[in-house]
Amino acid sequence: MSEQKTTTPDLDPTGQAIATQAPLAERYDHVIVGGGMAAAKAVESIRELAPEASVAVVSADTAAPVYRPDLSKTLWADADAHVEDSILATPDSEGTAPGERTAYRLGAEVTAIDPQAHTVTVDGRTVGYGSLLLATGAEPVAAGIPQSERVHTYRTVADYRRLKEASGPGTTAVVVGGGYIGTELAAGLTMAGTDVTLVVPHRPLLARMLPAELSAAVEATFQEKGVRIAEGRLASAAESGDAVTARLEDGTELRADLLVLALGVRPRATLAEAAGLALADQGVRVDDRLRTSAPDVYAAGDIATFPDALLGERRVEHADAAETQGATAGRNMVGADQAYTHTPFFWADLFDYGYEAIGELDTRHRTVVDLATGEDGRPDPSTAVVYYADEAGHVRGVLLWNVWDSVPQARALIERTAQEPVADLGSLKGRIPLG
Repeated sequence: MSEQKTTTPDLDPTGQAIATQAPLAERYDHVIVGGGMAAAKAVESIRELAPEASVAVVSADTAAPVYRPDLSKTLWADADAHVEDSILATPDSEGTAPGERTAYRLGAEVTAIDPQAHTVTVDGRTVGYGSLLLATGAEPVAAGIPQSERVHTYRTVADYRRLKEASGPGTTAVVVGGGYIGTELAAGLTMAGTDVTLVVPHRPLLARMLPAELSAAVEATFQEKGVRIAEGRLASAAESGDAVTARLEDGTELRADLLVLALGVRPRATLAEAAGLALADQGVRVDDRLRTSAPDVYAAGDIATFPDALLGERRVEHADAAETQGATAGRNMVGADQAYTHTPFFWADLFDYGYEAIGELDTRHRTVVDLATGEDGRPDPSTAVVYYADEAGHVRGVLLWNVWDSVPQARALIERTAQEPVADLGSLKGRIPLG
């Protein structure tokens, strides 16, 4: 039986789906559920090892896969950056990657998985697979507050387009959430000309991740750039006329043109749970081959709880994890039997500060802060390396604060101290050069 050609929406230059869709074929060698970075990398790996295999990528998102970090970084900081520059895969008007037997079905919902029958249900249609990858990612926590023209969550290309159009000079925004995305969005909106109030649960800024010397410096920089910082938690939000009012638990009311909810994300593991797959840490438990508890079913990216070779079982919601796990899962879907041994890193840009990091950045660990020295001989928080160690002397994380190209050294240090704990934590200073 010949494979039925699949069509998906035409795509505008930003990867936004704009046309009707035709049904998928009855079966594919490999089906990928999700259309993000892990999915794109899995397709690359499958194509590299099995160019003749049939592949279907089914995504509830209506945009083609994009390099997600750009949505909170480059697209705000660089006035010349455009969404089309971030697209990782561009299906043609029939939903097929040119020159490949890969069908993209965007804006489509997988509603069920049957691991025994090796099928998925897509918008009421049963589609068979030889192997399946779950790369469904994560969804923003909205705290029960519905999105509107003035209330935004942030995850997708569509979210970026909505917020970019609504913000800019002359607008005001309240960003709720003092974590990774909240701080990056507050900085990005400010650089785009929006007057921002950032609501965080604890002060100083990023205090749960950064030692006091750095969190105080970051908060001071945000304030110097014009960001107002309020400590508290969101209780409710109400729209009235041309504004939205965020009410905090202590009764404080903050009125603005826009409310941006950056309250974290939760993995999209509902399909996996309904299919009876083993779960852990809110995600899908996988082995070192990224196999789930069901035959021929793999998971990668935000939803995968994996056995980190250095740090133990964990789940990582960052781009490096999505890309490297997607690549390994794709190879294993076509029989490579390759172990995933990578410990992912991550990075962020916050005005004049930038960092790369690996492992557990948690100030509940013991921290060793190696600060640069300024021209006046005083500690300079613009450059630092921070080591996070447990009580036994194992380094569990390293922060490289305006220190670049040192992630391999940090990873090697974590590996070394897993076998040889550090008795004198002060001796960690200087292990990684500051410049």
